[in-house]
Amino acid sequence: MTLTEEIALADARGKRVGWRGWAALAVLMLPVLLVSVDNTVLSFALPDIALALGPSSAQQLWIIDAYPLVLAGLLVTMGTLGDRFGRRRMLLIGATGFAAVSVLAAFAPSAAWLIAARAGMGVFGAMLMPSTLSLLRSIFTDRDQRRLAIAVWATMFSAGAALGPIVGGFLLEHFSWGSVFLMSVPVLLPLLVFAPLLVPESRDPHPGRIDPLSIALSMLTMVPIVSAIKEVAVHGFGPLPVVLAVAGIGFGVLFVRRQLAARTPMLDMRLFSRGTFSGALLVNLLSVLSLVGFLYFVAQHLQLIVGLSPMEAGFALVPGMLAMIIAGLVVVPIARRVSPRIVVPVALSFSVVAYLLVPGAVGDGALALLIAAFTLLGIGIGAAETVSNDLILSSAPPEKAGAASAVSETAYEVGAVLGTAILGGILTAAYRAGIVLPAGVTGAAADAARETLAGAMRVAETLDAATGDALRLAAAHAFDAGVTTTALIGAVLVTIAAVIAATTLKGSRTAHVEH
Repeated sequence: MTLTEEIALADARGKRVGWRGWAALAVLMLPVLLVSVDNTVLSFALPDIALALGPSSAQQLWIIDAYPLVLAGLLVTMGTLGDRFGRRRMLLIGATGFAAVSVLAAFAPSAAWLIAARAGMGVFGAMLMPSTLSLLRSIFTDRDQRRLAIAVWATMFSAGAALGPIVGGFLLEHFSWGSVFLMSVPVLLPLLVFAPLLVPESRDPHPGRIDPLSIALSMLTMVPIVSAIKEVAVHGFGPLPVVLAVAGIGFGVLFVRRQLAARTPMLDMRLFSRGTFSGALLVNLLSVLSLVGFLYFVAQHLQLIVGLSPMEAGFALVPGMLAMIIAGLVVVPIARRVSPRIVVPVALSFSVVAYLLVPGAVGDGALALLIAAFTLLGIGIGAAETVSNDLILSSAPPEKAGAASAVSETAYEVGAVLGTAILGGILTAAYRAGIVLPAGVTGAAADAARETLAGAMRVAETLDAATGDALRLAAAHAFDAGVTTTALIGAVLVTIAAVIAATTLKGSRTAHVEH
């Protein structure tokens, strides 16, 4: 049976679920909400973390990226293990471990400790996310109900992002930055109680074998490539990033060749032969890249330059987060009638405009324009993510739901990594190249001020009033100049995503079977 035939058969057998299925959906949204809140909160907590732990510019990037990097490297592995041993079982193990390691992150005494804890969270997070999406695929076999369930899934990401700044702002104003990690405990406890009661276990009846070499190759592909990007961002071009990039690509080629040669591969490469599947993955990756990159610089701009408190900065971005939620729900009936190769590019055009508005929003302190830009970005990302996730899941047979979900989540997390590594790295490099220190700032203080915006603001507090004000002004000017460059590159990347969508998403309006 061909893959297309498998998909058609799965859709033909689809049955509508009752209240129990929707109750299971509510339970499965808890880890989704948690992960999205955690990601947003971390962006807003970063200034406090930077001031408290004093990380270098490289460590600051790794604090954000350690989690999604490890997660992205293990998602395919954990998705496959879920297909084999049970997706609900992996969900429960992941929830328990995630909560435990989050406590360790909350009380991290150093930047290195926090990076290690974030990496541990990535291990268990890799068990959570593919399980939620693949369980939806097995619970909702009716394609209309599945499309709505996926829209809710995508909306929860947006809702978490909307709640993150508000909840995080409250926590950061009343407690230490570690409190943002402790949120996982009360969120995951209901999951551990209700998931065994409401969520049915599911697995692949004919799973592939566990392949330690493929697991190792998937990690060896991701880590060097992202490390190369970070090396360029912090230290510029040189032999080391070239070696790392070549090594990562080489391991990636070996991984693909091993999957193609195996009778029961860890990852079914047939999925990538479908233009809609691969195109939707790239749209996913570039959309998340643009969102995370935007949040990276806007959170620092609002708090360290505009001078808003964490809660005030959170409320400033709520309109954009709400727009993301609404767009994700509104696009569902539209996607039933309009081809995805039209819907997705139109949605992403809003995000392109958003990035083009940023240079005018940061230079003269036009806060309202920055809020409007993020609102437009939210509309584009919310609609595009909902449609692309539906296309990815619907392009895989039910028994391979874990693998397909893992690939989708891998694209999401790789996008998050690259959003920080590429856009955050470009911003860091532009800041370091553009800052002009005032007279009197020398030695270790000068080095700290050149490292990060937070470092400059921390140094300014130790100087006399005139010199401190001059340093703050110089740092703000350099940072916002870097934001302008970063925003223009972000606009180009989103434009590329729109072109990919227009040329690859060639499915019908239902987007379930390609002919």
